[in-house]
Order: sequence, then C-alpha cells, then structure tokens
Amino acid sequence: MTGDDELLRVEQVIERLIVRYPSASPVDIEHIVRTVHKRLAESRVRDFIPLLVERAAGRALAARATPESIG
Repeated sequence: MTGDDELLRVEQVIERLIVRYPSASPVDIEHIVRTVHKRLAESRVRDFIPLLVERAAGRALAARATPESIG
C-alpha cells in the first residue's frame, strides 16, 4: 500500500465513522481518527493501518457515547 492509498483509506474511515456515529461532531471524529493514525506513524507494516485506525477510533467514539462517560 502506498502512502496515498493509506491516506485515501483513512479518509474513507472518517466518512464511515461520521455515518456510524451521527451524534458525534464530524470535527471530533476527524480529530480522533487523525490522532490514532498519527500514533501508528512509525509502524513498519502499513497494510492494516486503516483497519487499526478504524477500530481504535470506533472504540473511542463508542466509549464517548455510553451513559457512564457522559456523567
């Protein structure tokens, strides 16, 4: 996977999460995704980065949506 392919797939992750979490701000979703992606910047194997980013960002968004995290 080239760097451009990875960036395109990360953009697609953002779009999917915006649809999946309509109550979350798109700006917040993008920030979470980009933060997770940045944490993985030094990873040597790049093929699974978009998948890992989507899973980690999804967990962060789901945690924000739970009643326990609101209080």
